[in-house]
Amino acid sequence: MKNNSVTKLLCLMLLIFAWMAYPIELQAQETVHDKVDEMPVPPGGMEGLTDYMIKTLKYPKDARKAGIEGKVMVTFVVRADGTVTNSEILQGIGKSCDEEALRVVDNFGTWTPGKLDGKAVATQMVLPIQFKL
Repeated sequence: MKNNSVTKLLCLMLLIFAWMAYPIELQAQETVHDKVDEMPVPPGGMEGLTDYMIKTLKYPKDARKAGIEGKVMVTFVVRADGTVTNSEILQGIGKSCDEEALRVVDNFGTWTPGKLDGKAVATQMVLPIQFKL
């Protein structure tokens, strides 16, 4: 019984030392702004965004078959480094269209971040995505 306790204690100590040797870095939380001096710009500007949407957005087959149309409102954050994160559906029209809208937003690429007082900041965005047959 004593050997078993010693083994458990040694394993626990080994795990603690391993954890201490490889600390998990926690990313600093960014303040997300909804009002900025300069809005974020997608790759290629608005024309680039339009081209991207035309090439990338796929109307889900089940939604097409069911005749589902409408506007999906997606919110997301353009971080200070231009990456797009935290995409969520604000207003949806059905599972497959909502998932497609999120897929497209999640794959935007790097934007030019918004600026507040001349400094790049995380900015909350809302994008309507229209599904029309």
